[in-house]
Formats: sequence, C-alpha cells, structure tokens
Amino acid sequence: MSILDRFLSVVTWWNGATLNTRLWSWRKGTKVGEDDAGNVFYRNADDSRRWVIYNGLVEGSRIGPDWHGWLHHTWDETPIDRPVVKKAWEKAHLPNMTGTPAAYAPVGSIRREQPKPRGDYEAWSPE
Repeated sequence: MSILDRFLSVVTWWNGATLNTRLWSWRKGTKVGEDDAGNVFYRNADDSRRWVIYNGLVEGSRIGPDWHGWLHHTWDETPIDRPVVKKAWEKAHLPNMTGTPAAYAPVGSIRREQPKPRGDYEAWSPE
C-alpha cells in the first residue's frame, strides 16, 4: 500500500474502506469469506452486524446476489457454508454500468452514434 493509498483511506470512503472501518473490522469483526471480486465479508460476535470491505471502488452492485442475501440477513449461512443453487437459465452477475462509458445505449441514441450532418439545415448564429 503506497503512501497515497494510505492517505486516501483516511480521508475518503469511495476508494475502499476507511482507516476507521479497517480498525473496527480488525477489533470487532470476524472474517467470514470473500467473493470472486475480492470483496471481504465480516460479522461481529453476536452476528447483529454484517459488512463488506470492497476490493477497490465502493459500488453496491459489485456484490453478487448470494452475498447480498447474507449481508441483509435473508439467510443465516454464508454462500461458502451453503452455496446458493444456480438455475440453468441464470446469467453471471454483472455490475451496474450506469454512468460509465459502457452503459447501455439503445439504437438511435446520440451516445451510440453521432448524428449525421444535414444539408438542409444551417445553424443560427448571432451577429
């Protein structure tokens, strides 16, 4: 971890866990697992609190449905202890790409293709 990364962990929360969150996790948390993206999941001694330390950008959609269910107390067992049964028609989890260059743009969207110049139109300009 570079000096800049250490400084950012003290003053920002969107690039990963803050220093206080790391200290809290070290003192009060028990690591229960890690997902495919490298996010680490914790719980406290009486299992009343569950949290995640993201590997990189803090974005809720980076957590798959199996760990999401555990985080929100939908089920008690972690996906490591009791893997969620996947259906044949289910697709792999993808993060939310809204607001990024990879966001969905339908056919005809100006984000997808630049409008073609028209010969019958001349833009007005004040003189």
